[in-house]
Parts: sequence; structure tokens; C-alpha cells
Amino acid sequence: MSKLFSWLTNAFPLWITICSGLALFYPDLFTWFQGPFIVYGLGVIMLGMGLTLSFDDFRDVAHLPKAGMIGVFCQFVIMPLLGWGIGKMLALDEIDPMLAVGLILVACCPGGTASNVVAFLARANVALSVMMTVVSTFAAILLTPLLTKWYAGTLVDVDAVGLFQSTVKVVLVPVTLGLILNQFLPKFGKAVRPFSPFVSVAAIVLIVASIIGQQREVILGSGWRLLAAPMLLHLGGFGLGYLVAKLFRLREENARTISIEVGMQNSGLGATLAKGHFPGTVAPVPCAISAVYHCLIGSVLVALWRWRSEKADSAN
Repeated sequence: MSKLFSWLTNAFPLWITICSGLALFYPDLFTWFQGPFIVYGLGVIMLGMGLTLSFDDFRDVAHLPKAGMIGVFCQFVIMPLLGWGIGKMLALDEIDPMLAVGLILVACCPGGTASNVVAFLARANVALSVMMTVVSTFAAILLTPLLTKWYAGTLVDVDAVGLFQSTVKVVLVPVTLGLILNQFLPKFGKAVRPFSPFVSVAAIVLIVASIIGQQREVILGSGWRLLAAPMLLHLGGFGLGYLVAKLFRLREENARTISIEVGMQNSGLGATLAKGHFPGTVAPVPCAISAVYHCLIGSVLVALWRWRSEKADSAN
């Protein structure tokens, strides 16, 4: 049974591709999964990840200040610059200036909670991933509006209280609960561990397909530049994050983590801010497309890295 669930997990890109395609033509199959379902789904995923962690993992992370600083540098220096540069290169402002604003806004957002799931599936350093998500989320309270103003010329206010509440609810509480259960009820953790990666995959697939279904009209009617811009942003984030980490001679699992954290933005936060501060414009559209791309690219990397890890395990 564990081999079956391992195969289903490794086929993550296949499920994403099939369900994303279905969502474009049959959106009602997936659009029901939104609102509280997404919050609860991410909570269940985080609980499952917490069950794979121990207090020793976080002690190890405390000895990795270099990895954390590299990740934050890439998150808030490289990504905003990429967003601005890609918008200029593809001349998004010629289509609509708010498309460029939306791309810059999502590039200035912190790492998303889905990055923790992908790190978990890719056999990266989950504890480091959670720590980086939390740190970048709190840093974003100040840096996201400042960087957006710097690159887009428009000040975006961040709801600090709401950001704090969502971080606690979706990341800190379930991960901590899973960590405590794993520490004090190890038999329970061992029993559910073979199935939790597939549960994570199913939740991510539903979230991505729901976003595609909700935005199908915009996606199908958009030009190639709008589709290309978020893709280039995330490819650059994943690639440069991994490259910078390797240049600083970080271990493979930490390089994977930084790549994932930099490549996967909190697109949901970007879309929410865009809707709230630029109502009636197309600014939220790049954020919605971004959510699809970073999960698709992340799923391909999950399959690649899991295959490499399993190959290395079998060789030892």
C-alpha cells in the first residue's frame, strides 16, 4: 500500500496537468473548493507536515543562519527586481499598466504556505522552509508595501493583523500540533506518515484547479505576454534561488528549500491586496495566474527531486 501512495505522490505533475485542463473547460468540478475549504485544506496539510518533524529539526535550523539570510535576500531583492524587469521586458504596461503592477505586487509578496508542502514532498528541509515562510511573512508587513512603492510607484497597505492571524492559523498552529503529536505520540505519527504526502498532493491539486476554474475567462482571453510574465517570474525565482544557494555551498536539501521558497510566492496574498487596493482593475490577474504556475513548476521539481533522492537511496 505504501508503494501505491508513493507512486501517486510522485505523479504530482500528472494530476496537476489533468485537473488544470479539466478546470478550464469544466470549472464547476473544482470551483466549489474555495474560501474556508482552502484554509482547512492547508491546515490539514500543515498538520501532516508537522507529524514528520521533531524538535531536533528546529534545533538544526537554528544553526543555519546563513541559509535563512540567503533565502530572505533572494525573496525580497531578487524577486521584486525580476518582477519589475520582466514587466518592462514584455511591455505589460502597453497592454494595461495595472498588469505590470499586479506582477510587481506578487513578486514583492512573501513565500506562500504551499511552498512548505512542496518542500515536504521534494524531500527538502521542511523545518527551514516553515521558518523562512514565517520570517518572510512577518518581514512582508514592512517590505511588501515599500518594495511595491519602489518598483510600481504605488503604496500598498498590508493588513498586518490579518497577515499575522492567517500565518498563525494556517502555519504555526497546525505545524506545532503535528510536531507535538509526533514527539509525544510517535506511533500515531508513524502510522499516518505513509499517507500524508498524497493528502498534500490532493489538496494542492484541488486548490490550483479551483483557481484556474475561477479565472478561466481571463486566462482563455489573455494574450501570450500575460501568460509568459508569471511563468518567467517563477522560473527565475526557482532557478536563481537554487543557484545562489549552491554558490554559497549550501547542502542539497537546503538549496532545494531556498529554491522553493523563492520560487513560490504567496499569490493569494497578492490577489487579495490587488483586489482591495486596485478594485475594478486587472491587477489581480497576474497574481491568479502566478498561483497556477508556481504550483505547476513546483510539482515538476518535486517529481525530479524525489526521483533523484530515491535513486540515491537505492544506490546506498
